[in-house]
Amino acid sequence: MAIALHTRRGEEVVCAEGSHIYEWELGMMAAFSGVVPRFVPAPLGVPSPEDVRLAIRRSVHQSPTGLISLENTHNKAGGTVIPLEVIRQIRAVAEAEGLPLHLDGARVFNAAVKLGVDVREITRHFDTVSICLSKGLGAPVGSVLLGSAQAMKQAHRYRKMLGGGMRQAGILAAAARVAVREGPARLQGDHLRTRRLARALVEAGYDVDLAAVQTNIIYARLPEAERRAAAWAEAGVLASALGHDSVRFVLHHQVDDEALDRAIAVLTA
Repeated sequence: MAIALHTRRGEEVVCAEGSHIYEWELGMMAAFSGVVPRFVPAPLGVPSPEDVRLAIRRSVHQSPTGLISLENTHNKAGGTVIPLEVIRQIRAVAEAEGLPLHLDGARVFNAAVKLGVDVREITRHFDTVSICLSKGLGAPVGSVLLGSAQAMKQAHRYRKMLGGGMRQAGILAAAARVAVREGPARLQGDHLRTRRLARALVEAGYDVDLAAVQTNIIYARLPEAERRAAAWAEAGVLASALGHDSVRFVLHHQVDDEALDRAIAVLTA
């Protein structure tokens, strides 16, 4: 919905390589909004402001840029965090070019905890922000889109067009309120346990980039990933096999120290 709010058909969205809005949204930016991505390099999920600036196009012979989108934390890079100074500089690029700036902030509270700041220190630099309530925050379901009153009025229309007009959804809103109020306080524990798991995996011979383990996500490379993930599931440990040689682990508030001990025992057996 945010992409549709900010763009016109035929435009481009500048985003970091591996961005979730392209990788795992079934081509929705093209199907619904009629736009295409223009990727910029993003080591550890962090694009440089200069690369973002250079990716902006204005020529009548090319698809013009309509939006800059950042992802914080960056899922595919390993749950990595964009530093505040980089966000500020990319905001300055957006303002200089007259472009809106969107944040895919599905896990932005994790980013805030990692940076040691109030989440508003991140979100205030963006025109719109999407936040998932059912990941680290612990709500049973739901995401929200934040922006100006005028933008949200139009977003409401797009939500209805996409079939998102739920009825009697107050019970979900109540759960979301609890998640936003209480969930962030638990995230630091998730991050600490994630680092502990990552170190245990490395000691057991897994190929893990510890520099990318910044919040609550671990990507590990290993042979026969799908077979191993199925075997772990039988033992009560769930992980996502991403092809034949990659696995993703995500920790959350229901994985306490005792559960982590059991998981490490299974994964390193």
